[in-house]
Amino acid sequence: MGQLDDKVAIVTGAATGIGEAAALALVNAGARVAISDINDEDGEAKAKEFRDRGGEAFYQHADVCLSTDIERLVEATVARYGKLDVLVNNAAVAISGTAVDISEEDWNRVLNTNLTSVWRGMKYAIPHMLKNGTGSIINVSSAQGLMGFKGWSAYAAAKGGINALTRQAAVEYSPENIRINAIAPGTIMTPMNERIFSEAEDPAALIQHWTSRHALGRFGQPEEVGNLIVFLASDDSSFITGDIIRVDGGLVINGG
Repeated sequence: MGQLDDKVAIVTGAATGIGEAAALALVNAGARVAISDINDEDGEAKAKEFRDRGGEAFYQHADVCLSTDIERLVEATVARYGKLDVLVNNAAVAISGTAVDISEEDWNRVLNTNLTSVWRGMKYAIPHMLKNGTGSIINVSSAQGLMGFKGWSAYAAAKGGINALTRQAAVEYSPENIRINAIAPGTIMTPMNERIFSEAEDPAALIQHWTSRHALGRFGQPEEVGNLIVFLASDDSSFITGDIIRVDGGLVINGG
């Protein structure tokens, strides 16, 4: 018996990084998983890989900036599997810039992709969870929603917004047995962070600096976040809602 047998889950931004690790962990725990992304080639490949391993998964193209795509994603999942138990709002972009330097276009793109997408996911998923009488929503926030990193104004604003929205929605839907939590990763070695390092003026210096800010003295791996997502998706976390759980290697307690 798997920890998530008979559970149906959606993961956004699931072709790579934390989303990929989350989808794999959910499949390994017995869940049937809808993998969504705009990276169709990698998304289709991951869904096939999970099926080849004996899991149940399918890929659905979905741009989290479009309500029509999110609605179609939810409806396709319910049509295929008959219900929806778990939603992992993970898709995000990282665009740097101070409050003065960032362009309005980039500001809006970050807020739409990272924050408004979380609202979209909940808007279309919660009605199906209400029909089930249960559900678990896991929103992927960031340690940057809890502390400041120079040069990341829009990203921090979006992640802080996720934290507030998570608490608010948990208050509204916990009486309906729908638990809503957020996780706040520190620096996780994903393709997104690898790109940030590669584009830095001095990649080695930036890696050393960011590493030193984590009390454990290292970066996290996507699988370490995926394991937490499985726990929050499962009945083992049945008394946890409205929480912002750090998986940050001690970044916040170390003072950043």
